Amino acid sequence: MKLLQLMLLALVAMACLTHVVRADESAVVTEPESVAPTADLSFTEDEQAALEKKAESFEFQAEVHRLMDILINSLYSKREIFLREIISNAADALDKIKFLTLTNQTSYGDFDKLEVRISFDRDAKTLTIRDTGVGMSREELKRNLGIVAKSGTTDFVEAAAKGTTDLSLIGQFGVGFYSVYLVADKVTVVSKSNNDTQHVWESMADKTFTIAEDPRGNTLGRGTQITLHLKDDALDFANEHELKKLVKRYSEFINYPIYLHVTKSVEKEVPDEEAQKAAEEARAAKEAEKAEREAKKAAGEEVSEDGDEDVEVSDDEEADSTPKTKKITEQVAEWERVNDVKAIWTRAPADITEEEYTAFFKTLTKDETEPLTKIHFTAEGEITFRAILFVPSQAPAGLYDKFYEKSTALRLYVRRVLISDEFDEFLPRYLNFVKGVVDSEDLPLNVSRETLAQSRVLKVMAKKITRKVLELLKKTSDAEKKAEDVEEEEDAAAAEEAKKAADLYPKFWKQFGKSIKLGCIDDRANRAKLAKLLRFETTKSEGKMISLEDYVDRMDAKQKHIYYITGENLESVKNSPFLERLVSKNLEVVYMVDALDEYLVQSLTEFDGTPLQSITKEGLKLGDEDKLAKQKEELKPLTDWLGGVYGERVEKVTVSNRIAKSPCVLVSGQFGWSANMERIMKAQTFANADEATWLHSKKTMEVNPRHPIIKELAAKVAELGDAEGDAARPQNLVDLANLLYDSALLSSGFQMRDTADFSRRIQRVIATGLSIDPAAEAEPEPEDEPAAETEESADADSETAEAHDEL
Repeated sequence: MKLLQLMLLALVAMACLTHVVRADESAVVTEPESVAPTADLSFTEDEQAALEKKAESFEFQAEVHRLMDILINSLYSKREIFLREIISNAADALDKIKFLTLTNQTSYGDFDKLEVRISFDRDAKTLTIRDTGVGMSREELKRNLGIVAKSGTTDFVEAAAKGTTDLSLIGQFGVGFYSVYLVADKVTVVSKSNNDTQHVWESMADKTFTIAEDPRGNTLGRGTQITLHLKDDALDFANEHELKKLVKRYSEFINYPIYLHVTKSVEKEVPDEEAQKAAEEARAAKEAEKAEREAKKAAGEEVSEDGDEDVEVSDDEEADSTPKTKKITEQVAEWERVNDVKAIWTRAPADITEEEYTAFFKTLTKDETEPLTKIHFTAEGEITFRAILFVPSQAPAGLYDKFYEKSTALRLYVRRVLISDEFDEFLPRYLNFVKGVVDSEDLPLNVSRETLAQSRVLKVMAKKITRKVLELLKKTSDAEKKAEDVEEEEDAAAAEEAKKAADLYPKFWKQFGKSIKLGCIDDRANRAKLAKLLRFETTKSEGKMISLEDYVDRMDAKQKHIYYITGENLESVKNSPFLERLVSKNLEVVYMVDALDEYLVQSLTEFDGTPLQSITKEGLKLGDEDKLAKQKEELKPLTDWLGGVYGERVEKVTVSNRIAKSPCVLVSGQFGWSANMERIMKAQTFANADEATWLHSKKTMEVNPRHPIIKELAAKVAELGDAEGDAARPQNLVDLANLLYDSALLSSGFQMRDTADFSRRIQRVIATGLSIDPAAEAEPEPEDEPAAETEESADADSETAEAHDEL
């Protein structure tokens, strides 16, 4: 309310004074004498008394027309809001009459139906909304509609608050009614209260309005009828389809029935006058013919027997007196109920069946599939609200393509009236798959009801809803482990129920697993909870997705890290040489083959205190690093020589304890991109190979000291001794070393850049293996020899020459 008061005060202060105290025209204006800065300029008591005696009082008069313009065009962002406001006011009026009746302060009146009816006349450019609520007397019309920001609902709540009742109604500011001028240039309100006769209020949104007793008498019985004279650019609202859509969007869950006057095509049977007339003419003709034949018989003339048969048939037709009818299509007007869905969230969960929940979900989402799971709760505290949240069984198309758009997952209602279904941060973006409704009885709204007056309240609600959703997902994920415990107890019924519950989370993960990973990346506050919802396949899971919690539970006491490997797909990581040593040591490795996993591990560096360690990067410790000291010393000549051959392509060459069967691998720096991350970044549409080169950390080649290729290559390098120049790097050994690098590059998941050089190197190695000079070139292509001239061709040439001479 303070917001509106401040707005009105500012408006009045700037431009709304209509009276000004004028100076006396006879006064003589003189130059003031020089006054010292320290002089006392305050009024004396006598001067103050004289001032008060001569003062003339005036009232601030607001420019009503300008004020209305601000209310109409500045408070609302959508024209369609007017229908929500009017229906909300109608619901308030129905609530009032119901409350007054229950407290024996009045009665329903002539009829007991509490309802709202909407009709339109496109030719007359009018839209009419009628309710059977409490109605308004002449004074109430003047007070509620004639004074801007005077809310009858506020008065009613204040009066009710003095008693023991707790009645909450929607209108709080008293400006919702004026939204009708968004679409109408004139409004007629007819209202009948039990305490007064029927009156008519009219205004064109200017500074005047009229109130008169209805000369028609009591046509409403009780209630209010609002007729909007639509503007020419608002005739779309005199449309059956548009009105249905708006009512279903904003007022679908109002407690009272809302009827729309619709026109339907009905097929019906009506008498077919033309067919009836033709049948009567045919009967008359038959009767005339029959009479003629009878006359001929009486005169003794011959009559054909065929004619007698025809007469007999005509007698049968005459006996058939069924009237002729035809089917026609007729336009029939009738009242159709628009809001037939109940607001089931207002009921206790124990009173709602699974069928009702499913039906509500399908109505809410327009999805024909059943929800995967749900939660229905009431939150109390700083703000009280009810909510029903559903997790769909299938991800909607384009779920992640619309990740950064406004979320339409949840609908926010205030006392069953839709406030908004578009939010930026009502729920975290990663939970945009959750569908449902949130309804509050005491949510503070601004004047237009379109946004919250306090963003802090929205944050409190979002935090509670997020917590409830994560609790639901955790409960669903824990059901799998509980199913195993139930099976051990051999309880058939309980086992069947537990198995059904256990199947839910694998289905959820298949559809929405990316959302949980996005949550781990974005939501630092809930990262620990979300990490427990992650699922991965591992070297020991036998094709089954397991949680990091399960991984940690079966870790060896000496294991200090959660080992993982990233890659393009399962097949590539399962065949990776990085797995060899860890598998031989019976260490479990997590497969991360989703592109999101590369970003996930940058945020999720540990799980429940156990750090994550990539097996494709430097720093892998398997507990036997001390044993490598002797092997590093023995292979130092080889590692130094290889380092010289590779140059800037590698940072260093060292002995490895991470491989068992392969001769060597290439590993990334601890904080650089992995091979899989390089592949992902290169695949970006707008990727620039020259940018972010600092993230392409130099690779380290690790060699397997036990592999025969490494041993033999070390022996060859040892034979070179202290040779210098080309002798220190013979071409055949350099080619073998480079091929070793190329094989490690590919097996480690990196992409080869210089494929042409790789091809030439392969050809040199093949030539050497075949005892061919690698520098030998292909033989030149033989020149074409002239064809031998035959007698036939000679004769043909001579004939051609003779023909040419003749020409």
